[in-house]
Amino acid sequence: MENEDFSPLAHPQPTLPSLPDPQPETPAVLPAPDSGMAAATTDFTPAAPEAAASLASSLAASGAAAFTSESSSAPAVAAGSATAFAPRVDLSRLTAKTAAVREQIGQVIVGQTDLLELLLTALLADGHALLEGVPGVAKTLTAKLLARTLDVPFSRIQFTPDLMPADVLGTSVFRPATGEFEFRPGPIFASVVLIDEINRAPAKTQSALFEVMEERTITQDGTTRHLGSPFVVLATQNPIEQEGTYRLPEAQLDRFLFKLNVGYPTLAEEVQILQGHHSGFGGAPLERVRPMLTAPDLAALRQQVGQQRVEANVLEYIAKLVGQTRAHKSLYLGASPRASLALLNGAKALAALRGRDFVTPEDVQFLAPPVLRHRIMLTPEREMEGGTPDEVVKQLLQAVEVPR
Repeated sequence: MENEDFSPLAHPQPTLPSLPDPQPETPAVLPAPDSGMAAATTDFTPAAPEAAASLASSLAASGAAAFTSESSSAPAVAAGSATAFAPRVDLSRLTAKTAAVREQIGQVIVGQTDLLELLLTALLADGHALLEGVPGVAKTLTAKLLARTLDVPFSRIQFTPDLMPADVLGTSVFRPATGEFEFRPGPIFASVVLIDEINRAPAKTQSALFEVMEERTITQDGTTRHLGSPFVVLATQNPIEQEGTYRLPEAQLDRFLFKLNVGYPTLAEEVQILQGHHSGFGGAPLERVRPMLTAPDLAALRQQVGQQRVEANVLEYIAKLVGQTRAHKSLYLGASPRASLALLNGAKALAALRGRDFVTPEDVQFLAPPVLRHRIMLTPEREMEGGTPDEVVKQLLQAVEVPR
């Protein structure tokens, strides 16, 4: 009806029906034939032409004002929408690569899913891991398999009570032909270093690892040598045996990103292990585990992890959680700021492993035990009561308010 011509030449004058209104019926007044209006939607009575003009002016002014207001606010809304739905970091390559590593290790290892996830987290966070467990729970085997999935140099060091620092770092050998000393690098010069039974070496040898684990450099005979990237130390220790072992210095423990407790398999997993060995071999040969990551691949994945988004309230949550360890009545030694950095870096890597480009408080809570258990020290009274560091960490998690 809006584009219909109401001129008397095109159509006869219509007769409008009466409206169903309880008021007296009043016929609608149509515009004059020469008015040129496209549609008759408003009643204009001859008795009030000034009121009609005033109403038209008011409507025009309000419409212009509404249009101006909407036009000026449109860019702000668009900008806000762009911020809220900004494209996230593409984690598909990271997910595919880590899934391939899990698949390769799964050919040999049964279960241990949490252990493998935490090892990959440490790898992506550029940190070292200490594996502790009773003999026979595949600590060393898991570390070797992880190293085999990386196309980087690998070395293994068996720590013994008579091991010397030069056996780890390297030594200078005199060459009579040239009359000069030549440095022979030790086994620490590798990208992935497996230290088996790390607590069997004395403190003198343990202290040789301080510099290389923190700064990725080695100073020998007055010369500082830099190690390449990546550099990861995977160490194992047995918590049961005490004879011929040495307690690791606190400064060295603090350099490990995680301390992972390797437990026993479940009943179903142990049955699966037995079935595999009964059929001939409990998994694929180690030679079938192929490299899935190169050094450039790992560097690119770590760069993606560094771009993870962390809200300010999550950073404050990490600081409060670590700060509470320094005031807890059951702790003789609290965690240092290095623990806060470990929680932050580990949470970013864990979030990326789980397909998210942002860190949640749940990521921090999941990593709190492996990050803090080796960095805090119980009071003698608490130790005599049979308390453990994990129990204190659980109390801290319950005491600190979780951000929303």
